[in-house]
Amino acid sequence: MDIEEMRRELRTLTDRAEIADLLGRHLRSLDAGVFDEEWASAFHTEDVTAEMPIGTVHGRDALLSHVRRAMALFDRTVHLGTDAVIEIDGDRATARGAQLSTHVLADGPDGPGGLFVSAGHTDNELVRTPDGWRISASALRVVWTRGTPPRLPEDFALAAPASPVA
Repeated sequence: MDIEEMRRELRTLTDRAEIADLLGRHLRSLDAGVFDEEWASAFHTEDVTAEMPIGTVHGRDALLSHVRRAMALFDRTVHLGTDAVIEIDGDRATARGAQLSTHVLADGPDGPGGLFVSAGHTDNELVRTPDGWRISASALRVVWTRGTPPRLPEDFALAAPASPVA
């Protein structure tokens, strides 16, 4: 193995570690509940597209607003993810994993404290930026749920309907 091949392999390993770390920190951040501009820019590109079970949003500001409103429906959450399968192509990458999300409702049919659990697959597109890897597109496709989902406020506007679960 020559030095240039070693450099490429080291870069690939470093990229994988950085992407895995970003995805893990992102899941943990959802449970911390601090959703501000610093949070949004630490994980997402300015032109991010995020497909969630309750709608699709385009742009970091729209994502931040949507996540704030959605996460306010819960008193507490725990998000668990599997190791993602990461494919790197230069300054772009994809990552696919599974996610299990447990939510304690802030308010529900039986009052606060009910549980809503969902599980599904996450597909992410990432790009290398001057500040490191960032998510440029994400999709959470829920495969199953348990419990009663939160009541969405009537004015909870969706930018676009979520794609059907495949």
